[in-house]
Amino acid sequence: MKFSTLFRKKNIHQIQQQLESGEHESEHGKLAKHLGVKDLTAFGIAAIIGAGIFSTIGNASANGGPAVIFLFIFTALACGFSAFAYAEFAGLVPVSGSAYTYSYVAFGEIMAWLIGWSLIMEYAIGNIAVAISWSDYFTGLLDNLHIPFLGINGIHLPEWSTMDYLSATKGFDEASALIAKGDTFDSLAPNLQIAYTAYTHSPVVLGLHIICDIPALAIIFVITYLVYRGIKESKNAGNAMVVVKLAIVLLIISVGIFYVDTNNWSPFAPNGVSGILKGISAVFFAYIGFDAISTTAEECTNPQRDLPRGMMYSIIICTILYVLIALVLTGMVNYKELAVGDPLAFVFEKLNLKWLSGIIAISAVVAMASVLLVFQLGQPRIWMSMSRDGLLPKAFSKVHPKYKTPSFATIVTGFVVGVPALFMNLTAVTDLCSIGTLFAFVLVCGGVLVLQHTHPHHERKFKTPYLNSKYVYPVLLVIAFVLAFTFNKFGVENFMQSRKLNAIENITAHMNFEQRSSLLLKVHDHAELTGDESMQSNALEIMMSKVEPEMLASILKAEKVDEDIIFESGWNVFKHNIPLWIFLAASIALAYLCFNYHLSMIPVLGLSSCLFMMSEMGLSNWIGFTVWLLVGLVIYFLYGYKHSKLNIQPK
Repeated sequence: MKFSTLFRKKNIHQIQQQLESGEHESEHGKLAKHLGVKDLTAFGIAAIIGAGIFSTIGNASANGGPAVIFLFIFTALACGFSAFAYAEFAGLVPVSGSAYTYSYVAFGEIMAWLIGWSLIMEYAIGNIAVAISWSDYFTGLLDNLHIPFLGINGIHLPEWSTMDYLSATKGFDEASALIAKGDTFDSLAPNLQIAYTAYTHSPVVLGLHIICDIPALAIIFVITYLVYRGIKESKNAGNAMVVVKLAIVLLIISVGIFYVDTNNWSPFAPNGVSGILKGISAVFFAYIGFDAISTTAEECTNPQRDLPRGMMYSIIICTILYVLIALVLTGMVNYKELAVGDPLAFVFEKLNLKWLSGIIAISAVVAMASVLLVFQLGQPRIWMSMSRDGLLPKAFSKVHPKYKTPSFATIVTGFVVGVPALFMNLTAVTDLCSIGTLFAFVLVCGGVLVLQHTHPHHERKFKTPYLNSKYVYPVLLVIAFVLAFTFNKFGVENFMQSRKLNAIENITAHMNFEQRSSLLLKVHDHAELTGDESMQSNALEIMMSKVEPEMLASILKAEKVDEDIIFESGWNVFKHNIPLWIFLAASIALAYLCFNYHLSMIPVLGLSSCLFMMSEMGLSNWIGFTVWLLVGLVIYFLYGYKHSKLNIQPK
């Protein structure tokens, strides 16, 4: 195996000739063309407005305050820059492979495989988490369903039929241990009570407890059936769901705006830039999905014209709605109260607008069903494209003769999502979904830059507006560094020295009674306690936690506390800075390339902003994503490399 063969590329002219001659169609079957710009925009809205607006927006607002709207705007710009890159590629190669095919053209086969593999995490595995969340909202909706004239006062499904096996068994063991120590069942946390009940009341077959999330499986079955039956049926269902959830979101905004207290918007950014950026993973997860539109390129009547418009329109509409929702939420209650799993329902119940809770629950169920629909559309089309290139078995590229959909790939996607959702709890994969998607965005933006350099005169149906980045990007980079040092000097110095403020309990553990008493007086002016907090034994620690880190470090230094106690340093701190060091190194390299090759500014900004968001997602997510890519490489070398249609066998 020659190293160079790993980077063998697909030829743009060859792809276009195959499309014109119908080579894909004659060999694999033809996909039905039913999608216009309105349908693509609806698919984009269907994918974007999902669990994010009903759950993750709460914690993001609690960290950033009302200023979280800037994070939504920044994320929208990053996605918008990436959408330009997707649009330019769609004009060059309007096929179903999305970022996978685009990377095949720009970087070669190995990078294309890695993108295709990472998109499995976005579409298929991400859908497992969405299906589980949908099940939780659906069962909650049934529990609170009241229809007096039909005699319905809540429909309660058995706990064992609405919970995954792993969560139930783990919760049962934990609850049993607490009960054995003397705790009563009623004193257990609600989640442990549910898990204990699910396990003890579940049917037993051959000694095995039958515990499974049946609603999650049911919604996956319904969505997969829709996607299998045809793009027209999927389009109609998606459009209907988008109309319902847009109407409800607008109703929520219209009602909530009358309860806004502008005093809640002050301070606007209570935790500064660092507080805003804490929600970056959650906010980006709220935007995941617009790229799935590009997987339907072969089912668009005019992909070169409609795909760019559909992407842009959906991002703009959703950003406006997200900003309005964030402003309404942080205006109705203090931002500190929003760190809950269901912020919309919480806010309206707090203001005695309980009649809206049912409407919000219905909207959440519809919203997440539409996300499932779009992602279940996207994954089979990625696999279809990989199969066409020989990287997956031929069955994945089979098109149903009647329904004109990638039938086998759709069924496999249903099993890949449905079976784990039935028995396992994978809601923790949301951050991994985000980092995998950002990786795809980075390569798509980078791919556009490569093709603009290697194929500058190739005809493009859509071309990203050109702005010379030679001086602009390096200057912006310098300005960003200056601003960071000016407004976050404490954070920048700690980053450069690979140190961070030690845990408060570790600091106070090394202090004697006199030091603690003196410190209590010093921090009192910077943090007020409630009556209950002041009576607690750890009142000093509570007070210290309410002081800004820079101010707390200054007070501790004035108290002659040793810096080795104030700060934690060494490898344990440095390793968590590695992603940001990667971003800084890449930014400097990108500035060099901009200066020497006059790169186009929009894809440069898309690449840079997406890489920055990746750097903010933490080392554990990078490690998890790297492990996922390594597993993908093993599969590629075992099957894909040998069966690739670009593989040149020695004569």
